[in-house]
Amino acid sequence: MVNPGYRNFKGEDWVDPTPPPSNLPHVDEIGSTSAPLKSASFFIGSLCQEYNEDFMLCKNENRDPQHCLLEGRKVTRCAIDVLQKIESKCLDEFRNHWRCLDEKNQEFGRCRVPERAYNECLFRAFGWKKVVPDSPANKPQIHERTPLTK
Repeated sequence: MVNPGYRNFKGEDWVDPTPPPSNLPHVDEIGSTSAPLKSASFFIGSLCQEYNEDFMLCKNENRDPQHCLLEGRKVTRCAIDVLQKIESKCLDEFRNHWRCLDEKNQEFGRCRVPERAYNECLFRAFGWKKVVPDSPANKPQIHERTPLTK
């Protein structure tokens, strides 16, 4: 059966046959779906902030996709490193949290119980801190609040 709007799609995975430029160092793909990436997003965002900012500044300089491949690879390497660290110490908590996100339509608010265990594991194992962007400075972070119901 052919989906409307996808008449030329044959159902197999498509891979761009064009090799990357030879002057770029190799970097593996992250190889993850959206739920694990969303689960780790705050930690990737804070630990890879320097690389992300360099990448965004580069993108603002020049809209040519090849112009920022090197900076993009640094972001990817950093994200892979963060995910490997999370999996090395808190795999079960990480897995429980991203599975919850996957089952609950990617909504953080519906996954606070596994998120609390996941955060505590990362805080204890690495001393990482989780800061939600644009949250009020004089109030506790959403993940640090005492739940109203149990």
